[in-house]
Amino acid sequence: VIRCRAAVAWAMGKPLSVEEVEVAPPKAGEVRIKIVAAGICRTDEHLLEGCFPYADFPVIPGHEGAGIVESVGEGVTSVKPGDKVIPLCVPQCGECSFCLNPESNHCLKSHFSEPQNLLPDKTSRFTCKGKMIHHFLWVSTFAEYTVIPEYAVAKIDAAAPLDKVCLLGCAFSTGYGAAINTAKVKPGSTCAIFGLGGVGLSAVMGCKAAGASRIIAIDINKDKFAKAKELGATDCINPRDFKKPVEEVITEMTGHGVDYSFEVIGHADTVNAALASCNMNTGVCVMVGELPSGSVLSINPMLLLSGRTWKGTLLGGWKVRDCMPKLVSSYLEKKFNLDLLITHTLPITKVNEGFELLRAGK
Repeated sequence: VIRCRAAVAWAMGKPLSVEEVEVAPPKAGEVRIKIVAAGICRTDEHLLEGCFPYADFPVIPGHEGAGIVESVGEGVTSVKPGDKVIPLCVPQCGECSFCLNPESNHCLKSHFSEPQNLLPDKTSRFTCKGKMIHHFLWVSTFAEYTVIPEYAVAKIDAAAPLDKVCLLGCAFSTGYGAAINTAKVKPGSTCAIFGLGGVGLSAVMGCKAAGASRIIAIDINKDKFAKAKELGATDCINPRDFKKPVEEVITEMTGHGVDYSFEVIGHADTVNAALASCNMNTGVCVMVGELPSGSVLSINPMLLLSGRTWKGTLLGGWKVRDCMPKLVSSYLEKKFNLDLLITHTLPITKVNEGFELLRAGK
């Protein structure tokens, strides 16, 4: 058993509490990882607010991180102690019908099919003050050590800087892949991205990498615009600067709407605006943002009847165990610049300050 620090959410709506926790050794098919760096993603905020499905308190949040294998359980062959790894919030068991489908990146062991608040044997490896603590998406990167099933761990290049590539665990892969894999953005096309957080800015990078000729970035926080332009946005607009709906503004800017739109916020009204802002016949709208569990969307059916495609994406459509090492290699080859997404670096003791910065749009 390892004793270490972790940020524990004891109850919904309460600040995180940095505690000493006990982390049990890995059982068969499991890997214990020393987490070196973790990103704060909006999904962790959804968990703390109680709008994430299948979540139980107390819990150690965090699902975007990178670390080093400390020990492995019986039967683990893909990683060994000392390997650098990225834990995966979407597993890839390699055996289910979805994993065997080359067009699918969902795995039937993911949290959409079964809860991931305990490890597959329905027990936890975390205890604190004598109480069992739940896992989050099997990952729980807000602990200095965590235990994860082998099929939710990807071995990466030993040269990778863990404080940068941790963002590949969710934010970057999701946004970049939404453009490259899910929308399949074509060279010379026009794109609109609603929301310029880490995931939205990664979608901007994906559209640019795919050769889009015009990338319209939309946010109510003008402080995000300089970075969006640095990463490839050609236009930046704030919906609050206009008296008409933003989808009308985008349609006027482009003639008939964009070829591809991305909703990277998770609000019903921006989902509608993103759908309406793409071309009525061949436009593709991708839902990337996460709406609270149980939300219901009301859509004008004429938006779809005319031919638009409306689709969702899960971690950017990557088959993660296969693709994560390649994404890390692409970063090391400087094919994209993750470093620009990092605004602050804080110790785990200041995790609540990190969430305050997130809520403040900083």
